[in-house]
Amino acid sequence: MSTVIALANQKGGVGKTTTAINLGAALARHGKRVLIIDFDPQANSSAGLGIRGEEKTTYDIAIENVSPADAAVPTTIDGLWIVAATPDLAGAEVELVPMMAREFRLKRAVDRVRDAYDYVLIDCPPSLGLLTVNALTAADEVIVPVQCEYLALEGLTQLTATLELVRRNLNSSLKLRGLLLTMFDARTNLSQQVADEVRTHFANTFKTVIPRSVRLSEAPSHGLPIFTYDPSSRGARAYDELADELIAGTRTEVPA
Repeated sequence: MSTVIALANQKGGVGKTTTAINLGAALARHGKRVLIIDFDPQANSSAGLGIRGEEKTTYDIAIENVSPADAAVPTTIDGLWIVAATPDLAGAEVELVPMMAREFRLKRAVDRVRDAYDYVLIDCPPSLGLLTVNALTAADEVIVPVQCEYLALEGLTQLTATLELVRRNLNSSLKLRGLLLTMFDARTNLSQQVADEVRTHFANTFKTVIPRSVRLSEAPSHGLPIFTYDPSSRGARAYDELADELIAGTRTEVPA
């Protein structure tokens, strides 16, 4: 049975997609079978892996009951597959409203392929709407990327409240696996202050810190994960360490 992990934060630009792509690639490099589900209408995870215009997408999974097995396509990394998104997925937010058990559409789809993968990573949109609620209902765990910038903690209270609502009403086994510090700039006091503040409030923050890196920013424009684009970069080393930490599972998992 796979571990299903949602990458969620209602703030945009915090590194959810970068983490989905590169953590997925790192896990695959460790010999794991990994499926990324691009559940963001911006489709950045799909573009970042060079996947566009697939016949079956996450829209079909959410609305048409298509199995992820029929929509998943291989990437350039052995062991890594993705179910791509298109802007059509934005319409699913509205189309889901009148449906029965609308919060469970993605969960039912993911449950059909759990035996085929070691990890399923869900890249959530930067909102707390129905798409994100579907992802949280389908997930076993949540990783919250947090940018090491001013106001980084803004919105985390709302997100943790949403996690608790999902846990109480839709998915009682959902765990907050941890917060992931991203875009860390060791040259500034601000990044260190934000990191210290996050660790003070959230004991289950990953030890691994993702640095601010031009190479990490460039890689998606080439449709490549960082391990293909620049395997010797600091970003590649950081995501490799994050995969090690995730696989080891030595950290204490603390409720939201």
